[in-house]
Amino acid sequence: MIILQMSGGLGNQMFQYALYLKLKKLGREVKFDDETSYELDNARPIQLAVFGITYPRATRQEVTDMRDSSPLWRDRIRRKLHGRNLKQYTEEHYSYDEHVFELDDTYLRGYFQTEKYFFDIKDEIYDLYKLRQDLITAETRSLEEEIASHPQTVSIHIRRGDYMTIEGGEIFADICTDQYYDAAMQYMLEKYPDAVFYLFTNDPSWAEFFCNTHSDLNIRAIKGNTEYFGYLDMHLMSCCRHHIIANSSFSWWGAWLGRDRDGIIIAPEPWFNNDHCRDIHTDRMLRMDPEGKLL
Repeated sequence: MIILQMSGGLGNQMFQYALYLKLKKLGREVKFDDETSYELDNARPIQLAVFGITYPRATRQEVTDMRDSSPLWRDRIRRKLHGRNLKQYTEEHYSYDEHVFELDDTYLRGYFQTEKYFFDIKDEIYDLYKLRQDLITAETRSLEEEIASHPQTVSIHIRRGDYMTIEGGEIFADICTDQYYDAAMQYMLEKYPDAVFYLFTNDPSWAEFFCNTHSDLNIRAIKGNTEYFGYLDMHLMSCCRHHIIANSSFSWWGAWLGRDRDGIIIAPEPWFNNDHCRDIHTDRMLRMDPEGKLL
């Protein structure tokens, strides 16, 4: 059996579930540990149910046995004397590793943020990640219709919030710069002069400032969806034809699920300020550096 640790927000959960499906296709028995990473009060919500998804859950005992983490005194003494019998794989640098498909009897930890893990079943994934109709609000329906009425729509996703902290800044800062977004929007306008931009961000108060500084463009900020309703933003992003994304798994999926699967996606390069996520970009993505240059 494989136990896959669920962690992170909706975008990361979607990557992990895509890997789960691929492992199932290979005949593995796979269950999720959806408790370990979500026990803290500030944990992100588990939201795969917005797609009507259910999954098998590992028991506490199954997780304990796989990770050799029993709190019993005799097991603690054994680990002191002989070391931990840890059946665990931890993803290195969040990059593709085909060895994952050879594993069994293993506890998997990682985000698995690359299309390479599910490329041969991507059509199934695309059809699976459709938002449940009963969750789509009247306001969202109205925005769907508005987006559909324009021939060339562009989603812009700007991640702030935790990306603006000191800790987050070490990893994420100075990648999705003003130059990046300005150059990406200009590229879209050169291709499609009638482009209509829809701005999505987790900082709604800042969104108004962004729109005001780009008042010469046909741009609208989508506001009102909090962390718990972010799936509505992802859905609306996917309704757009083209995309300018941030270095965010949420952003990645909003573009990957786009209604025009031949639409333009502009993505930042690098993804992080280290060598992580080397395989995050797909063949569809145009890579742009922080200075606004296409690579």
